[in-house]
Amino acid sequence: MRKKKESLVLARLLERLAPEIGARVVLEPEWNIAGQITFPGRTGKSGKRSYFRYNTLDLNPVGASDIAKDKDYANFFMRTMRYPTVPGKTFFSDEWCGAIGSKRNAGAAARFAASRYPLIVKPNSGSQGEGVALVRDRKELLRALKQVFKYDRVALVQKYVRGRDYRIVVLDKEIISAYERIALNVVGDGHSSILQLLKKKQRGFKASNRDTRINVKDPRIAAKLRSQKLTMRSVLESGKKIFLLDNANLSTGGDALDVTGNIHPSFKKVAVNLTRDMALRLCGVDLMVDGDIATAPKKYWILEINAAPGLDHYVKGGRAQQKIVENLYLKVLKSLAKRL
Repeated sequence: MRKKKESLVLARLLERLAPEIGARVVLEPEWNIAGQITFPGRTGKSGKRSYFRYNTLDLNPVGASDIAKDKDYANFFMRTMRYPTVPGKTFFSDEWCGAIGSKRNAGAAARFAASRYPLIVKPNSGSQGEGVALVRDRKELLRALKQVFKYDRVALVQKYVRGRDYRIVVLDKEIISAYERIALNVVGDGHSSILQLLKKKQRGFKASNRDTRINVKDPRIAAKLRSQKLTMRSVLESGKKIFLLDNANLSTGGDALDVTGNIHPSFKKVAVNLTRDMALRLCGVDLMVDGDIATAPKKYWILEINAAPGLDHYVKGGRAQQKIVENLYLKVLKSLAKRL
């Protein structure tokens, strides 16, 4: 079964870019999500081959990639190397508790959370912000855990940290892209309801060929509105901006602001060193910064790392973003060709 359409962007992009370095891409024809890259040999004949599936390429070691996919394990190793991670603890579905003989179920999570609200709940192996929720009390916590356990047997309950959300993409010790992620938001016009503003935003996505779908029935949006004493029927005064989700993922309707040329050297060093220390060549480093990434670090946290950093939503933000992503993957192809 095909996943999300956004996951198909990389395949077509690689297919188009490969001829620039004399390579050729063959896509599996039914779904167009898996492909083979054949690089030119030294005598003009076909050279070595590499493979990709969704956003995963033959760049990172398998073990390092698997650790990166597990947020809790990745946090453990980052902490041992003194990187500033977000404090938290894992809890398990009832079925998994039974399988491994653990008592760290939803009830244990509620006891852990009792004096720590607000907290963030997220799937331990999830991506694209799916299932990530800010919870302010026991009821919201249990609801969020129930949602997570529908598709992940492990949930991560973490301290809620505030700041500006950034992703830095590193390839072979070089920063090749960086952008600030801004959570789904709307700006009032004095007469439209929040629901109408969201529908207008969705039409804007469609017009710009961005295939993000805003789920207006997402319970996280309802909870965010309640915390602001608003509903979908509320009319915002002209110019008033409100946020509708607490996670800033582009896949949930967030926006991206390119900051590649504005990163402070200290943050560049953090991202490059972390990528190296986690034994990765290509890595998306997600940061929450108390301040601005253009200034020297004072207080920040590593939110997570991603060994297959998809830029599918980012590429559809405009021509400038598309060019950045094309240059990124052209560098990826050249790097693959050198290392094979």
